Amino acid sequence: MAIKYIHFNTYPDRKTVEGIIQLHNKIFGGSDDLAGRMKEKPDLQIDVAVDGEKRVGYKIGYALNREQFYSWLGGVDAYYRNQGIASKLMEQQHLHAKESGYKAVQTKTKNKWRSMLILNIKAGFDIIGTYTDDEGEPKIILEKKLSK
Repeated sequence: MAIKYIHFNTYPDRKTVEGIIQLHNKIFGGSDDLAGRMKEKPDLQIDVAVDGEKRVGYKIGYALNREQFYSWLGGVDAYYRNQGIASKLMEQQHLHAKESGYKAVQTKTKNKWRSMLILNIKAGFDIIGTYTDDEGEPKIILEKKLSK
């Protein structure tokens, strides 16, 4: 298995978007017009992991402001987990954010997504706050400073 990583700094081609949506639905159970929501994001950046023709992982982010990049959504197909794909996608996203002039990356997660929380902490994120979302679930806000 040779995973290939592709970076998009604009809205990607239809095949890539469809692959991301299928993967997102498989992991999270729904997309809530993900394609439309991606088009609305400023400075959209997407990193995709591909095995042959299959999209097996993705990481989507966008500008919060001139200095902060928001790591919005991401996931890896269950069959491909624990192979470093999520770490590589995160690494690539942070590299592109840094090269684009951002000083920090921010993200949010839920306690139920433990593997994502642990990956973020291992990658140098600090917990900077919490809040309760509209569904009454606690969310954890994390931020990582991008070194110069």
